[in-house]
Amino acid sequence: MGKIILTGDRPTGRLHLGHFVGSLRRRVELQNSGLFDKIFIMIADAQALTDNADNPEKIRQNIIEVALDYLACGIDPAKSTIFIQSQVAELCELAFYYMNLVTVSRLQRNPTVKTEIQMRNFETSIPVGFFTYPISQASDITAFRATTVPAGEDQQPMIEQAREIVRRFNGIYGDTLVEPEILLPDNAACMRLPGTDGKAKMSKSLGNCIYLSDSSEEVRKRVMSMYTDPDHIRVEDPGKVEGNTVFTYLDAFCRPEHFAQYWPDYSSLDELKAHYQRGGLGDVKVKKFLFAILEELLTPIRERRKEWEKDIPAVFNILKRGSEAAREVAAGTLADVRRAMRIDYFDDAELIAEQSRKFSV
Repeated sequence: MGKIILTGDRPTGRLHLGHFVGSLRRRVELQNSGLFDKIFIMIADAQALTDNADNPEKIRQNIIEVALDYLACGIDPAKSTIFIQSQVAELCELAFYYMNLVTVSRLQRNPTVKTEIQMRNFETSIPVGFFTYPISQASDITAFRATTVPAGEDQQPMIEQAREIVRRFNGIYGDTLVEPEILLPDNAACMRLPGTDGKAKMSKSLGNCIYLSDSSEEVRKRVMSMYTDPDHIRVEDPGKVEGNTVFTYLDAFCRPEHFAQYWPDYSSLDELKAHYQRGGLGDVKVKKFLFAILEELLTPIRERRKEWEKDIPAVFNILKRGSEAAREVAAGTLADVRRAMRIDYFDDAELIAEQSRKFSV
């Protein structure tokens, strides 16, 4: 069995820096590493509909936005299979079978599901599709026999539940499914990038994102309005770097060479932090430094996106071919699952012969 990656995003809007540091940047690195036999990247439109059922046009319009962001970041369709979840019908059938292996109480204990339910005010009226999200995700992962799932730390409970489903299925029906492992970001600051307002999570719904496709001016405005240390009122005041969004972003994006290029007064981020903490360094200067770093990152992404935007039919063709390839792989897994569950009636010549003998007596 080879090393296989399955990862993806819900198409509820354009992708932002949180997506980039949480998994996108790592996906490109892994894609180009040569360490994996196959890489599947899913646009999870069916999952997105679990809490957007009344607004399908939102999902429909954002399919292309997510695909463009993927391509702009360096996802190469020659190396990675990009596909649309709803176009792989086998995933639904797998999820249906897995539902028999999970209790309602276990789903209720999933901390990621609990948090997402609270965020969407679903406490009194939870759509069943949304509630069973972990089961659907297990279907997505196992359909492609994924060994590795690059994701943020908030997805750890989801991956663990997928592992439980695999173990239970294999325990009942025999060794059929592959148990996945999560691959977390290697930079602690990238585990969950906060919003520009200092909120714990960068979220489209909260409007505190820096999008990968934002213009230079939009990025500048968002950086200059970032939450810092509320007690750092005057330049001479000592400042806190803990909980300071600007420094969290610097932890995630700053490299040693950035100082020589953009701020030679300092030799390292530690030196910059020390000056801020003892006082005498204003927020505006630090924010300008961060903006320069983000511009270096985002400019080539913007330029690649604009090139892909010139040929949208080609992007849809990539998605169509990827979905067809993904469906072929998922169909193979489903056939194995049906065989293990003893529901492959028409393909089981031995069963047909046995029943023929039984009723011919």
